[in-house]
Amino acid sequence: MKKILFITYYWPPSGGAGVQRGLKFVKYLPEFGVKPFVLTVDPEQASYPSLDASLLAEVPAGVEVIRTKSFEPLRILAAIGGKNAVPHAGFAGANKEGLIQRAMRWVRGNWMIPDARRGWVKYAVKAAAKVIEREKIGTIVISSPPHSSQLIGLELKKRFPMLRWIADLRDPWTDIYFTKELLKGARAKRLDAAYEAEVMRTADAVVVVGPSMKSSFAQRYGADVEKKISVITNGYDQRDMDRISKPLLSHDEFRITYVGTMAGSYDPRVFFKAISSLRGQVAVPIRLRFVGSVSSEVRTMADHEGVSDLCQWIPSVPHDDALREMAAAHMLLLVIPSGEGVERILTGKLFEYIGIGRPIIGIGPEKGDAAAIIHECRAGRIFDRSSEREMKDWIVANLDRTMDGVALLEKNGSHVKYERRNAAERLAGIIANFSR
Repeated sequence: MKKILFITYYWPPSGGAGVQRGLKFVKYLPEFGVKPFVLTVDPEQASYPSLDASLLAEVPAGVEVIRTKSFEPLRILAAIGGKNAVPHAGFAGANKEGLIQRAMRWVRGNWMIPDARRGWVKYAVKAAAKVIEREKIGTIVISSPPHSSQLIGLELKKRFPMLRWIADLRDPWTDIYFTKELLKGARAKRLDAAYEAEVMRTADAVVVVGPSMKSSFAQRYGADVEKKISVITNGYDQRDMDRISKPLLSHDEFRITYVGTMAGSYDPRVFFKAISSLRGQVAVPIRLRFVGSVSSEVRTMADHEGVSDLCQWIPSVPHDDALREMAAAHMLLLVIPSGEGVERILTGKLFEYIGIGRPIIGIGPEKGDAAAIIHECRAGRIFDRSSEREMKDWIVANLDRTMDGVALLEKNGSHVKYERRNAAERLAGIIANFSR
C-alpha cells in the first residue's frame, strides 16, 4: 500500500463539522490502496471550539496517530477576556458590540496570521519530518482550516523537495465570508494574501469542496494553478446513516430542525418571519429545534419575529445524536451566512441532511453551490432572504403532504456520489497519479 501522511488540526476528540472530512478520508483510503498516518495536535494543548469524545471510536484500528505540542494564543485571549471573548470562525456566540470582543477580533486579525493556530506549525513540521524519514513517505495531505496548517507544507517542501503535497481546503481563505469581522489592516491583508498565493503555487495538487471555490482561486492565480485544482465535495457516511435508528415521524407536530453553529451573520430572519405568518394557518403546531451553538443575536431575531416560544435551543451533542436529531425532524433547516462569496459555501451538514433523507429548506444564494446540489438531488429548496412568501408557501405544501402520509423526499440516485467512501476514492486517485 502507498503510505501518506495526513495532517489535520481537527481530529477526535475535536467535535464539530471540521473533523468529519479528515476522519472519513482516513477511514476509507485503505480500501483504495493508501495507508494513512495521521499527524495532529495534542488535545490537551489544542483550542477546539467543541469536543466530541465519541468520535474517538471511529478512528480506524491500526492507524498511527501522532500528536504534537502547540502554542495556542487563543488560550491567552480567553484568560484575558474570558471564553466568550475568543473569536471563533463565524463568531457564533460573540457579542460584536462589546469592547473586549472587538479588541480580541483586532488582535486575532492583525497579529495571528493566517490564524490563531499558527503556533502549531513548528511542532508539526518537526514531527512530520521524523515520520516522513522513518516511513519513507512521498505524499502528504494537509486539510485546513486552520489555513496556517498549510504553512507546514511550505516548510516540508523546503526540506524534502521531492515530497508531493496535496493542499485540501475545506473553506475559502483570504475571502471567507467573515473576514471583515477580523478588522484586518493593510499589512495583515498583504501577508495573509501572500501566504495563500505561496501555498496555491507551491502545492503539487489542491483540493477544494466546490466548483465556485475552484473558480475563485483560478481567477486569482491563473491557468497554472487551475489545472492542479480538483473538486471533492464534503459528503455523508452511509454507515453512519445505517447505524442510527430512524423514528416514525410524529403527526402531532411539524418539527423543523437546525443542527450546527449559527452566528448572527447567518441572519435567519426571513425564516422566522415565514413561520410567524403561519401561526393559526396550519392544522398542527410547528416546532423549531436548534441543536448546537446559536448566538444571542439569532435568539433575539426569533424573539423579535414572535416565534421564540416555538424554539427549543439544545446545546451541541455527539455526532450520532446530531444525526438522530436530523432523523426525528420533518424538515431540516440549512442557513448559508450572508456576505461576500457565500455562494461557495458547502458545509458538511448539507450532505448529512441529504443522507438522512429529510427535505431541506435553505436560506442563501439561489445560484450558489449548495442550491445546485440540493436541486440536483431533489432534496429541497433554497430561498434568498427576500422570499418570505415563497418560503411560507413551500413549507405549507410540504407540511400538508406530511400530514397526509406522503413521503416528503424521494431520492433520485444523485446523492450516492456524495458518500464519503466515494470522496476517498477520488482523493486516492489524485495520490495514485503522483506514482505514475
